[in-house]
Amino acid sequence: MFFIIFDANMDVFYSIDLTIFYFFNHTISTGFLDKFFSIITNVNNWYIAYIILFGMLIFKGGRIGKIAAVGVILLIVVTDQTGYRLLKELFQRARPCNALSDVLTPLGCTGSFSFPSNHALNNFAAATFFSKLFPRYKWALYITASLVALSRVYLGLHYPSDIIAGAAIGMIFGYAFAMAVLKIDNVITAKQKKVKLPSSGGK
Repeated sequence: MFFIIFDANMDVFYSIDLTIFYFFNHTISTGFLDKFFSIITNVNNWYIAYIILFGMLIFKGGRIGKIAAVGVILLIVVTDQTGYRLLKELFQRARPCNALSDVLTPLGCTGSFSFPSNHALNNFAAATFFSKLFPRYKWALYITASLVALSRVYLGLHYPSDIIAGAAIGMIFGYAFAMAVLKIDNVITAKQKKVKLPSSGGK
């Protein structure tokens, strides 16, 4: 009985997943959005932004900015490998462009697995990481991460559930790494205060 209910729920879930997928991949499909999301989704188009970001962290971000620069590199290495090497191999879900016959693929398809979306995982990890450390930029960070994630569905490369899972996992990692950076910064601050304390010995 349990397995029958579980299978029925999975069918409903997949039906919702497909409905949302086709909305982005078919219903709103236009030439302009093809170009827009093709640009947004390509990591090569973000290199200049990454260089500027690292420059700001190192030269304008103070001590916590320097720690964050190292932290975000480690974060993306961990999330990228977790998604690509571990989770994708574990679930082995075919991409919609490989599983469905009528998917629109402005950028073509790829043979790698679909679940979760590494684009969503990495970008939401970074967005959460920087939002925790630099809250004033959180809206820009999350809007950017959302556009990148949605581009994967629009381009026929991921189901909505792939990006939701990737975003959720990424946010957990991003929060954990941000807390680690704040902890390191607090430890350094505490040590510096100890060094600056006047000697208690009398003259």
